[in-house]
Amino acid sequence: MKANWAPKAGIKTKAAHELREMVILTAYLYVAFGAIIFYKYAVLRGVGISSALWGLAIIKALLVAKFILLARAARIGERYQAKPLIWATLYKSVVFLAVVLILTVIEEAIVGLLHGRSISESIADIGGGTPLQLIATMVLVFFIFFPYFAVGSLGEVMGENSLRRLFFEQRREFRAVEHTGE
Repeated sequence: MKANWAPKAGIKTKAAHELREMVILTAYLYVAFGAIIFYKYAVLRGVGISSALWGLAIIKALLVAKFILLARAARIGERYQAKPLIWATLYKSVVFLAVVLILTVIEEAIVGLLHGRSISESIADIGGGTPLQLIATMVLVFFIFFPYFAVGSLGEVMGENSLRRLFFEQRREFRAVEHTGE
């Protein structure tokens, strides 16, 4: 009976960890996408257009978080793990940007087909509707992904608990030790 309990505990632990990752990533993306939507709203309101899709930020955050976690589960983006963190971070940011873009195109095409639209009509609005807006959106998403993957890479090197303590626990007084080269 104990043999049956141990795997269940492992599955429960893994499920709890994955749910925690989903919540953290969704919250991070929600704040970032919400800021972009707020900025777009402010700019458009300045020229007399006052509509904004406030609920879009949470929906996009959930979808992008789902895509990232699926790609991570497939072990995508692990190529430069032994290299300096900058390379691993840049690589993951670019690869996950491509994954999210591809999965978004596929998802929009499927949703469009379900609603009776053609594939080209469905994917035409991705990123804002024009090639320039798509490029601008991709640049913004890259700069949203970069700090997320940088912190994740630091956590892998330093240990998740160490990084969490540095960010969320009161620091005791400490003295920085300079490297003397000895």
